[in-house]
Amino acid sequence: MNNSDFPEEIFGPVFSVLFSATHGDETTKPKKQKPIYRASPIKKKRRTKAEIEQLEQQIYAVLAEDHPQSVRHVFYRMTDPRLPVPIEKTERGYIQVQQRCTVMRRAEKLPYGWFSDMSRQGYFTDTYRDASDFIMKMQGLYRADTWRDAECRCEVWVESRSIAGVLLGSCQELAVDLYPCGGFPSLTFVYQAAEANNRLDDDRPLVVFYVGDYDPSGVLIDRKLEQELRQHLRPGIEVHFKRLAINPEQIVAYDLPTKPRKKNDRRELHIERTVEAEAMPARTLRFIVKCAVENLLPANALKVAKVAEESERAHLIHMAGMLSRDQ
Repeated sequence: MNNSDFPEEIFGPVFSVLFSATHGDETTKPKKQKPIYRASPIKKKRRTKAEIEQLEQQIYAVLAEDHPQSVRHVFYRMTDPRLPVPIEKTERGYIQVQQRCTVMRRAEKLPYGWFSDMSRQGYFTDTYRDASDFIMKMQGLYRADTWRDAECRCEVWVESRSIAGVLLGSCQELAVDLYPCGGFPSLTFVYQAAEANNRLDDDRPLVVFYVGDYDPSGVLIDRKLEQELRQHLRPGIEVHFKRLAINPEQIVAYDLPTKPRKKNDRRELHIERTVEAEAMPARTLRFIVKCAVENLLPANALKVAKVAEESERAHLIHMAGMLSRDQ
């Protein structure tokens, strides 16, 4: 294709000039030299069979001790330099652990249920054979009000869905709502959470616990979250906001692995080394959250609620049996 394909008498001189400037004359246009690819002088060291087996043993031991965990939690445990086969604390190292966890699960060396992943969820529509079937299936969901006699209410907010997956079981046991922000939370997400509190006929103080990364972005998320919650909660609700993790004191106390901050990030310049929340061992993180929440409950509140639940569920099962006989 050349200028003769676009004669000036039809397309005008301006188009002709523009075409020449952008495409040139194919008969005279110099051909680009193809790039020459050479072998890299840097040779990547492959792990030996013995090293791979040792890495798999390390992964299995960490998950057998405490599960479920996210892959990122496992990765940080594998970066411990005291391990026989430590993993480099880089994205490349994370991919290595991720791939090894995949291989081990497919080879049935690890149970799939030992991992948590809240980043992807399905949406389901439950159906029931009849009223009796409905009651039988729903009775297991019945929960007594663990917080009925508490002086406050409680919520747990976390920066990532990965952390939410690790804390979900503990939050369900303690009957507290869990909110994964997914980074900076959307205005809609925070507004809806605030409205859920506003609709309650309950003016007790609301305690909000937060877990997130210790980095220039992570330390701003909880501040923004607190600000937005206070803006949308009705005036009668008193809010107490506390960051449970990750804090500078915990980095030292638990010897958490750190990495340098991003050079081009000019926020929160006092933070020199950063720590992801997943760097905290899952068991330790659960312990910190459970202790903080349980301190807000009356003594034996969980045991009292458990007894009430068993009694009410037995009543529901009896009702389901009566409906089944009538049909």
